Amino acid sequence: AANTENARFCWLFYECASLLNAPELPATTLADNCYYNMFIRCYSLTVAPELPALTLADYCYDGMFSYCTGLTVAPELPALTLVPFCYQGMFRNCSALTTAPELPALTLAQSCYASMFNGCSGLTAAPELPATTLATTCYQGMFSGCTSLTAAPELSATTLSISCYFGMFRGCTNLTTAPELPATTLVNSCYREMFSGCSSLNSVTMTATDISAS
Repeated sequence: AANTENARFCWLFYECASLLNAPELPATTLADNCYYNMFIRCYSLTVAPELPALTLADYCYDGMFSYCTGLTVAPELPALTLVPFCYQGMFRNCSALTTAPELPALTLAQSCYASMFNGCSGLTAAPELPATTLATTCYQGMFSGCTSLTAAPELSATTLSISCYFGMFRGCTNLTTAPELPATTLVNSCYREMFSGCSSLNSVTMTATDISAS
């Protein structure tokens, strides 16, 4: 098996619309951009390969399964330490995906989950998000366009980062239950467009007392 410490498979199967089975990807040492957009627009791919790496690299899974509209099963993502942009757009527009993998990391990195499930219109349940240490744009657009999502996960962080929740649930038209937002001090654009277009949402509970930023 190739050691991706120095190997990169960016765009390797770009628009292989008839690809039914992905190769095994056993590497545990990754490189920046190593799987970037690897299976983008592989419309016939239904099951993702196992991804056992515990140590990630910048952009390593960015867009990896983007537009894989037949993908029904996502791989487990066991890494506890995240890096900038590691899962950005990983499952963007995977419209057949109904279940998200567990995301156990407690400390996030810049844009680590940005647009991760953007356009996953079949996603009915969000994963738990236990992280208490956020980063700039860490959740930006994470569930944007997830029109089958009815409840949002608990968000327990009390210290926010710039644009951390920007557009997180934008366009989730069936979202009826919002998480409580316990932070008392806000930062620039932290909640910007967080629930934009959530036409079924009736209320949101906020604890914030310092609203000099929003």
